[in-house]
Amino acid sequence: GLLLKEKNHGVVLSAASLCIEMCKNNKQALEKFRKLVSSIVRMLKTLVVSGYSPEHDVSGISDPFLQVHLIRLLRVLGKNDDSASDKMNDLLAQIATNTETSKNVGNAILYECVLTIMEIKSESGLRVLAVNILGRFLLHSDKNIRYVALNSLLQCVTTDGMAIQRHRATILDCLKDPDTSILRRAMELCFALMNPTTVRGTTRELLLFMETCPPEFKGDCASGLTQTADKFSPNAKWHVETLFKVLVVGGNHIRDDSLVASLVQRISSHPELHPYSVRALYRAIRERSTYQPLAQAACWSMGEFAQYLLESDDEGHIAISEKQVVSSIEKILETRSVVKF
Repeated sequence: GLLLKEKNHGVVLSAASLCIEMCKNNKQALEKFRKLVSSIVRMLKTLVVSGYSPEHDVSGISDPFLQVHLIRLLRVLGKNDDSASDKMNDLLAQIATNTETSKNVGNAILYECVLTIMEIKSESGLRVLAVNILGRFLLHSDKNIRYVALNSLLQCVTTDGMAIQRHRATILDCLKDPDTSILRRAMELCFALMNPTTVRGTTRELLLFMETCPPEFKGDCASGLTQTADKFSPNAKWHVETLFKVLVVGGNHIRDDSLVASLVQRISSHPELHPYSVRALYRAIRERSTYQPLAQAACWSMGEFAQYLLESDDEGHIAISEKQVVSSIEKILETRSVVKF
């Protein structure tokens, strides 16, 4: 505790690092240092509001290394403690609002501040401010900062989902990023934010993403779209249409049978969709007979509801003969081995 009150910044920085480790490993030390929260807050506030000091200045910010360590120490002390958290809320709001972001040192302090806000018992308005900072990070030219922001948003999506939803358009834009690590996190965050209100728009964007994304993403994207469609589908027709699109876009990158099983279950339980489903699957498989998951669904539907293929409809389907139905199934069997249900 005495070392934290030293005037030498190097000593205080070392003391803060030691305190952090002690608090993480010893409950008694944690309780003892919690009594110093007010002193640490005052010390950090002095750093934040102090003027230019050649000895400690880095890109116009007073000793960002010490600021980061003190903020990190406050995070450890404020976790699961209402009283300690209340003492640091105002200062964290000041740092989050006034820190210069044109240089990476400022972004480092802001990021540490955001992590602390998310970890302690912070006020709801302060948490919204932290999410908004991460939203601004998503627009940064530095891909590392964008990745860090996506990762942080993903970690707090269960507690701050509503605040993160306000940045949904920016998150969707990250699906166009050339960096595969950012693409992975953006895709995961899109699925985590899915709800009955956003399912239509987000699914549409993810289907577009799946058309152009690297092959290694297609399987995970198909699985995610299947799960979210099952969970948040607004109606049976939309559900079936969406799974059709996933089958077509995902092709042979679809790794499991859950999509086909979900589709079969949904079609079976809605007789009004039988004509539409078999006709749509028939049209899709004519040009994609090598897509095994699509072939499974098409063969099942033609086996169950082939009579609807023999009739024309008002949506462009022209009646075909029984011979053509059989020929379509034979073509599938020639080009791909279909797994039995």
